[in-house]
Amino acid sequence: MFTLIKQNGDARRGQFKTVHGTVQTPVFMNVGTAAAIKGAVTAPDLKELGCQVELSNTYHLHLRPGDEVVRDMGGLHRFMNWDRPILTDSGGFQVFSLAKLRNIKEEGVYFSSHIDGRKIFMGPEESMQIQSNLGSTIAMAFDECIENPCERKYAEESVARTTRWLARCKEELNRLNSLPHTVNPHQMLFGINQGSTYADLRVAHMKEIAKMDLDGYAIGGLAVGESTEEMYRIIEAVTPHMPKDKPRYLMGVGTPVNIIEAVARGVDFFDCVMPSRNARHGHIFTSQGILNLFNVKYERDDRPLDEHCQCPTCQNFSRAYIRHLFKAKEMLAMRLAVMHNLYFYNHLMEEIRAAIDNDTFASYRQEKTAILGKRI
Repeated sequence: MFTLIKQNGDARRGQFKTVHGTVQTPVFMNVGTAAAIKGAVTAPDLKELGCQVELSNTYHLHLRPGDEVVRDMGGLHRFMNWDRPILTDSGGFQVFSLAKLRNIKEEGVYFSSHIDGRKIFMGPEESMQIQSNLGSTIAMAFDECIENPCERKYAEESVARTTRWLARCKEELNRLNSLPHTVNPHQMLFGINQGSTYADLRVAHMKEIAKMDLDGYAIGGLAVGESTEEMYRIIEAVTPHMPKDKPRYLMGVGTPVNIIEAVARGVDFFDCVMPSRNARHGHIFTSQGILNLFNVKYERDDRPLDEHCQCPTCQNFSRAYIRHLFKAKEMLAMRLAVMHNLYFYNHLMEEIRAAIDNDTFASYRQEKTAILGKRI
């Protein structure tokens, strides 16, 4: 399913074949938490913006509208009118970050909904059942997301529990895929590496789960408060032990510079709410750095958000106009800004893939990392 086409140093160029189409990697997955990109961006819009994979959230869709509703509507692809790959995360991160009251047991996690406080239980089997109802292309294993920093003893216990949960996820998804009325009987499973910032725990866990021969592997529990240097250190420790013939996914990352640096360390898949979330607050990613549309200097600026950008927003509207929309609290402001930022991220991945193809990734990395994190 995954073919490694080329490498520049540790940077990998590949393609991943799925039942919903082939993904060119490295790839950024556009985050539509509740089966929609925040900012009024539709599935047809995503195609125009160059999105290859859409990501939705198991926890949120389980609460609203309910995964059984999505199943009865033909699955997530039909529900949101998206015929390309979808990855659903397991709900683990939300259970541990949003639920104020939770009780972790070997069988799973008891917690209260952040919406209405009702009591819910989710374990490996439940997470797989929900994701099977959603019918996503890729299901993520249910894991425990531990805080950084975390006491070593707790990290060791948590990693061991996550490993046991992964075995249960694999067994349950195999069972679900064999049922006659499963929405997507070809649903794939990615396992998640944990271990906080303890490199030896991370490596040992990666070696252990690599034996399970899953469809892909993710590095979880990073970009949650640790320094950028710490994050890069853990990635460098883990990637040499990830199977070379399977996709490698760094969860929840990140800035354009983070992505380029992680590609340089051998990562293939990324996701982050940053491009859409920042856009909704007027923070715009451009080829020259990051601009804040609320700055008064853009009040009469008739240039597009990025003079080198081919997105629908930049081809039709000025900085001054979009700034006005934000100040007037018009919904269109968020839509136009989100569309630009998503296009920017998807186009960034196209540039990265081309640089690896052309053996110019090292120089591309040097040039871009000096510019893209800069505030204009």
